Amino acid sequence: MAVPSHGTTQAQDEGEVLLIDKPLNWTSFDVVHRIRQSFGIEKAGHAGTLDPRATGLLILCTGRQTKRIDQFANLDKEYTGTFELGIRTASFDMETVVTERADYTGVSHEQLQSVILGFTGRQLQTPPMYSAAKHRGKPLYKYARKGKTLERRPKEIDVTEFSVVSFVPPVVEFRVVCSKGTYIRSLVSDIGDKLGCGAVLTSLRRTRIGEYKIENALTMEELDKVKGERASLRSLSDGHRIPA
Repeated sequence: MAVPSHGTTQAQDEGEVLLIDKPLNWTSFDVVHRIRQSFGIEKAGHAGTLDPRATGLLILCTGRQTKRIDQFANLDKEYTGTFELGIRTASFDMETVVTERADYTGVSHEQLQSVILGFTGRQLQTPPMYSAAKHRGKPLYKYARKGKTLERRPKEIDVTEFSVVSFVPPVVEFRVVCSKGTYIRSLVSDIGDKLGCGAVLTSLRRTRIGEYKIENALTMEELDKVKGERASLRSLSDGHRIPA
């Protein structure tokens, strides 16, 4: 079926739920905008924001399937990533400059694992200033970039798994499974504070949302190929879509 340049079709209204592999330095909205623009879709949204510096699984809903966004957003998430000991930044990742350096050489593998274990379970977490959490309709990061710090209300999160995959000082490779609304950057910063040397998130990839895995996600290049072939989203294999 050819992709219409204007208007909608019955299939578009019905909608799709797609598994997308968000690229580095794209916002979640960038992905939604590309889908809308490429396939002539008016209604689309994603189930759970990923920071621009994070990559990985994004569930995108179109048409009537946007009613299912909350269903997917409430599922648990799995991430893999790296953080570096001995440094601190205002954003808790590498978006902003390093503001402090400290000696990390006294941190052992056993100590690191013990501290990380202490950040599992239900807990309260305050959203970082460099985040998409809203204040009066505006993302907190817009205030942060102007040097403003606002009072934020802590929210309950649940970290069900948090493990060290490898530790080659100062770099820690980790895996975490957590509830929606968990800021991994904040967890990393808190771990650094507990260790006394600071820590900053250096890479993050979302590998799973509920039962849906990154292995089945479409890259933006694959979506561009579908567009180039004048095919519709319905031409995608079932492995890349979630049934209605």
